[in-house]
Amino acid sequence: MSARVRHFVDGAPPLALYVHVPWCVRKCPYCDFNSHALRTDIPEARYIDALLADLDGQLDAQRDAQRDAPSAGAAANRPLVSIFIGGGTPSLLSGAAVQRLLHGIRQRCALADDAEITLEANPGAIDAGHFEGYVRAGVNRLSIGVQSLHAAHLARLGRIHTPAQALAAVKTARAAGIDNLNLDLMFALPTQTLAQAREDLQRLLALEPEHASYYQLTLEPNTAFARQPPALPDHELACDMQEQGLERLAQAGFRRYEVSAFSRPGRRCRHNLNYWRFGDYLGIGAGAHGKLSDPSSGRVERRTRPRHPNAYLDALAPSMPSLSGRPSTGQPTACLTCSPTASRPLDDADLILEFALNALRLTDGVEAAVFQRHTGLRPERLDAILQQARRDGLLQPDDARIAPTELGQRFLNDLICRFTV
Repeated sequence: MSARVRHFVDGAPPLALYVHVPWCVRKCPYCDFNSHALRTDIPEARYIDALLADLDGQLDAQRDAQRDAPSAGAAANRPLVSIFIGGGTPSLLSGAAVQRLLHGIRQRCALADDAEITLEANPGAIDAGHFEGYVRAGVNRLSIGVQSLHAAHLARLGRIHTPAQALAAVKTARAAGIDNLNLDLMFALPTQTLAQAREDLQRLLALEPEHASYYQLTLEPNTAFARQPPALPDHELACDMQEQGLERLAQAGFRRYEVSAFSRPGRRCRHNLNYWRFGDYLGIGAGAHGKLSDPSSGRVERRTRPRHPNAYLDALAPSMPSLSGRPSTGQPTACLTCSPTASRPLDDADLILEFALNALRLTDGVEAAVFQRHTGLRPERLDAILQQARRDGLLQPDDARIAPTELGQRFLNDLICRFTV
């Protein structure tokens, strides 16, 4: 189908903003994210300048496109439903830097009245003054990468924090005023037993987070663990760890709403929900990804930024006085010469598969109408796939929703493969 005949019935999807901070104290051996171990201090002022110039450039490009085809769905006209500052280790940034960043974003973008603003933190890079500054800046949700509360397992994972530091990080966050807290925990760790996995989760739940991300350690390509794999629990033991974890989380009042996401009532992560519901998002920062829909043209596009921090800063330098050596006016200017590393329009097959990759991760799936609202494609494009998946017991027998059954969740990869057209 030509992009010009796609029809976004309710205008463009909701819009979020992802901000990537690419530095960390030390790269973990299992990590395949775009993160880079620090060798010197973070160039805070330069990087915040670059982030805001990057945002200026993307918004200006949207405004330029509007002159040819006006659209209320342009990113410049949509409020942000959420902001997520991820990494790397964003908690290495000072409170003042985050305050300047969020102030700059508010100057450029409207925010929804109830916008969720999340910042990721590492227990080994925690400063009470930083947390207080984050809250003053407007951060209203914190995500702490605990990963384990067992000292030996943390050491095997290459983490820089101890269990005591993880506990202290939660206490510091609460003292700073954070009342919406996510804690990450992994299972199926090297040499981990079923009892140790149960104890780890029990200790995490004792910290009373509003949200938990509970997921299995996997060996990702191009990581230290992939090159020298550690001994991991076998498949049967990993499944037992997952099943006992699901049971314990449910007993503690957490509802599973995505493959590895669990929340108390009303505390689901709205930013990630926007991804999983195939919403739009701008991405700024080294290696950041974005997805934008243009209802006027029917075009849906993915964008990426330069991955390495130095390459990213170099790409922004021509429009940034503080990066190019020119006298600074104190305000970032639009990034007129920095273009995405890649800008790729999604064809119909891309849209169908990417929609399934995201929406089917949700245990309740999505309303069937979301498919057309967020892809612009006619719902009939999925009829044959949905009917067969329902007959095979992989999707719920509800024409108003696209939702996996328990069987579909267990064989999620097989289910998603059916959406390859």
